[in-house]
Amino acid sequence: MIVNIALGLGLGLIGLGVLGMIVSGISSVMKGKQDVKKIITMLVPFVVFGIAYGIAGTVTEAAIGTMLFMMGAMVLLIALTGMRTTFNI
Repeated sequence: MIVNIALGLGLGLIGLGVLGMIVSGISSVMKGKQDVKKIITMLVPFVVFGIAYGIAGTVTEAAIGTMLFMMGAMVLLIALTGMRTTFNI
């Protein structure tokens, strides 16, 4: 019984923290303190996860697909950045 209460309270606190971050981020964007491009960049993994979940149908496969896609994108972008720096493009 106590474990269920503690788990529920913990999840509730996590939910409140996430909600607070979302509200704070929205207010920062509205006040002009944050760049909208940075906020959109932070949403990319969630969009990729949503697409992967729509394709795979299970959370586990979507999470693995998202991880593999993001790692591949990271390697590709690091290579492109290195080439741009090397060749002064």
